[in-house]
Order: sequence, then C-alpha cells, then structure tokens
Amino acid sequence: MAGLAMEGPNPDLDVLDGINGLAKGAPHWVNRAMEFIGEYGIIAGLAVLCLIAWWGARRKPDAPAAVAGLVWAPLAAGIALLANIPIRAFVERPRPFKDHAGMEVLIPGKSDFSFVSDHATLTMAVGVGLFVASRKYGLVGIALALAEGFCRVYMGVHYPTDVVGGFALGTAIALLLAPLAQAMLVPLMTAVGRSPIRWLVVAPGGAGDSTAAGEGAGAGAAMGADGRAGQGADGDSDVAAGSGTPQGHDERDKDLAA
Repeated sequence: MAGLAMEGPNPDLDVLDGINGLAKGAPHWVNRAMEFIGEYGIIAGLAVLCLIAWWGARRKPDAPAAVAGLVWAPLAAGIALLANIPIRAFVERPRPFKDHAGMEVLIPGKSDFSFVSDHATLTMAVGVGLFVASRKYGLVGIALALAEGFCRVYMGVHYPTDVVGGFALGTAIALLLAPLAQAMLVPLMTAVGRSPIRWLVVAPGGAGDSTAAGEGAGAGAAMGADGRAGQGADGDSDVAAGSGTPQGHDERDKDLAA
C-alpha cells in the first residue's frame, strides 16, 4: 500500500502546510528548541511525570494497585509501538517532505515510513495509561502527548493524520488492555511489596506500609503486656502484704494465750 492518497481537496496537506509554515518564519533558536522538544524533550517529560506519580502512589493505602496502574502506562506504550510495526509496513506511507517540496524540515534524515507516528503513539499511550491510574497526572500526560503531535507536524516529519492515527492506536492499547494488565500486575506488585525490594511498591512509613503498621501494633501489644505485668507484680506485692495478716493474727493469739 503506497500511502493514504486523497483526491481533490486534501485537509491533511492544508493542516500540514499551515503548521509547518510556522517553522519557516520562526527564529533559528525556536526551531532548534522545537526539534529537541519534539524528538526527546516531551518523552523525557513524560518519564519524569511517571516517576513523580510513582513516588506518590507508593504512599497510598492501596499502594500495590496504585503502582500497578502506573506501571501499565509505559508497558502500554511499548505494546503500542510493537503493534505499529506491521501497520507502518502495510501502509508504507512516505514522509511528507519526500512527496512535497518546499517544506521546512527540522530533521531531514528520517527514511522510515510515516503512518502512524511512533512518537504520537508512545506519548498518548503513556498519557492515557496515566489517566487510567490517576486523573491528575493523566491529564498532564495527555496534554504533553497533544503537544508532541503538534511538534511532529511542525517539524515536517509527519502528516496530521499520522499523528491522529498514533493517538488512536496508543489510546486503544492503553484502554482495551488495561483490565487484563491490572489483573496480572496487581498480584505481581503485591508480591514485590512483600519482598526485600518492597520500597519499589510501598514507601517506608507510608499508609500502605504493613510492616510499619505491624511494628506499631507489636509495640502497642508489648506496652499492654508490660502494663499487665506491672499490675500483676503489684497484685503479687499486695498478696504478699496481705499474707502478713495471718502472721499478725497468730501474734495476737499468742498474746491472748499469755
């Protein structure tokens, strides 16, 4: 399949020309910044976002389930990228700068096929995966994915439909496989939470730290036992003191006999 050719007016090309046209009049440093952001920066930002979400999830009462949801986000991205390999090979759509002259191409060396965008697929899969686990972080992730799509068209390396296709693929993988992923990841994270590397799942002293809770309960039980022991010791001393009463009674009997 040679590509996604369209006869007559082509909105895909119109949007491409409009967004990529911004790069033609932009200062050099802006284009260099967009190149870095679109190629590496947003992906790095999503990685940091996942780490921040993971750090907070470890302190929740249901830490294993919360961490399992976050682990699914990058896994969904990896599965979506694998699913994209046969799609790109089947469609075989050339990069837009190969078929359309006069474009401002920020990264001209790309020779692989264009549909669908790997960057759009990866970032949206992570964003939607985060959204399934945490609405707050997920909305930020989806916003970053949308920015990634804009950057890919701005850079002249993808058509808008390449980006939309990547968004659809990433979203489908992250949502449709989420129940199955949770069914497998929650027991795994629960097991990790009981292992020597439990800090990966449960923060020490966090709400879900059963070890700390157990130590606290043990300390409380020990304090209770000490209290009861003290009462027992006092009781014994009372009994010992009371045991002197018969002895005093015998002495009075001896006095009366005398």
